[in-house]
Amino acid sequence: MKCDQNTNETGPELRKDGKIQAGTVNGDCGSALPTRLYRRRWVIVLLFSTYSLSNAYQWIQYGIISNIIMRFYDVDGFAVDWLSMIYMLAYIPFIFPVTWLLEKRGLRFTALVANALNCAGTWIKVASARPDLFWVTMLGQSACALAQVFILGIPSNLASVWFGSDEVSTACSIGVFGNQLGIAIGFLVPPILVPNVSDVDELAHHIRFMFYISAGVATFIFVLVVIVFQERPEIPPTQSQAQARISRSSDYSYMSSIWRLLRNKAFMLLVITYGLNVGCFYAISTLLNRTIIKHYPGEEVNAGRIGLTIVIAGMAGSLICGLWLDKTKTYKQTTLVVYILSLVGMLVYTFTLNLGRLWAVFVTAGSLGFFMTGYLPLGFEFAVELTFPESEGTSSGLLNCSAQIFGIIFTIGQGKLIDKWGTLAGNVFLCVFLLIGTIMTGFIKSDLQRQKANQQAEVQPVSHTESMTVQNYGATACSSSHE
Repeated sequence: MKCDQNTNETGPELRKDGKIQAGTVNGDCGSALPTRLYRRRWVIVLLFSTYSLSNAYQWIQYGIISNIIMRFYDVDGFAVDWLSMIYMLAYIPFIFPVTWLLEKRGLRFTALVANALNCAGTWIKVASARPDLFWVTMLGQSACALAQVFILGIPSNLASVWFGSDEVSTACSIGVFGNQLGIAIGFLVPPILVPNVSDVDELAHHIRFMFYISAGVATFIFVLVVIVFQERPEIPPTQSQAQARISRSSDYSYMSSIWRLLRNKAFMLLVITYGLNVGCFYAISTLLNRTIIKHYPGEEVNAGRIGLTIVIAGMAGSLICGLWLDKTKTYKQTTLVVYILSLVGMLVYTFTLNLGRLWAVFVTAGSLGFFMTGYLPLGFEFAVELTFPESEGTSSGLLNCSAQIFGIIFTIGQGKLIDKWGTLAGNVFLCVFLLIGTIMTGFIKSDLQRQKANQQAEVQPVSHTESMTVQNYGATACSSSHE
């Protein structure tokens, strides 16, 4: 049987390989469900990346100037560390109700709540720029931390809901990219805006100015989200997403989904290994100022630049890994290789930190960031493959919950080791856990359920066509209209 496909829409056309370009509907005849890629998908993912950026910046803005914050508020280093760790702590109890809300209310609702909380947190912090108001700045940071729960697990969900099967890994990488860029700006900007001056009133002015900038940006992004952000496309982008809409709309149980995920051995191995890797990154980021200042006193600005180098290199790694996955679909192999290289990067960084050459720290930190931060979208996408057709938000939530738990453990553990025995002991502590994670990654069974669903959906129309040709002998044309 021959299928005649007509389009009424000007613009992008069908590619020669039969895949649909943006703005067309895939109306495969037979049993295939209609699919469509909308141009606005790029606006949605970029807007998500923007508000993820704003929230991620809040996470690290205190830690990278921890010595200044300690002096201004007259608190110890552990109290300042909690301004970072509150992000990790808030995630653990709230992730399950938030993923339930994501399933029940959708992407737009979670986006609105995330931006409302983030915006509120930034304005609370504006009021905290006084030495006796550390509790107010912690309150503002807690609101931002709660907003993060509505953000961190969204990239894989948004990519699956809006993007085609050969774009999902790239789209997920762009979503993670925003978070990484926010951390990069958080490393770079606070040491510039808040210099280490001795006068407390002048220091309060600089801190307040930094908070005002954050609040203004967060408010502008909130308005954009209210106006622009959409729930999902009318027509799903892929066969797997079309099938998921049907399966999830009938008889879906959130608790049953959680239970199935917990019984998925390959996924649970990934949950642990993801937590070990990302937990190490959280600890390194939180304690970077203390680590650098121990070896290079007075280099607060360069400590921020080293953090920037880690994250910028990681952003490149994320995008490259995403593009690689879309081309090759080698999820297990790529994840394992990147994990091994993260361990190697951590070892090199550990044993070159005390050489007295700051340029060497920039180089080794950059190589570490390329692989360790580049691992983030790999974990998200591998999890979706292993758990399809379960909700992407639920699987991502469990991954991030693991990362927050290990992040708190590693930050406290490494901080105590650095205070007692120095940076070498603290970094070796992290290397041991990265080695454990590398070994465990090798035992993950690569069962790519989402790829199987897409391949089966592509094969079904072909089989249907062959059977109809045998029965009818004639050419029957079927047409699919395109908006």
